[in-house]
Amino acid sequence: MNKKKEGDVIAETSSGFSVNKFVEGTKEEFEKVVWPSRKQVISESAAVLLMVTLSASLIFLVDKLFTWGAQQVFG
Repeated sequence: MNKKKEGDVIAETSSGFSVNKFVEGTKEEFEKVVWPSRKQVISESAAVLLMVTLSASLIFLVDKLFTWGAQQVFG
């Protein structure tokens, strides 16, 4: 059964879920978020790009090494 409190735009469902409570809770949580500064975003993005580049390079070199080894054995 649907319960409807006075002032609620959307009624609570039989499972107890209320869209209004969900939206209010989401707003409260967003107020707690500490957003990073522009400088922090740039420096952390650069660190991620550097690590991705280094990881991709290492994987490429290991792949080339195994390709060369396989050609020596089977080629």
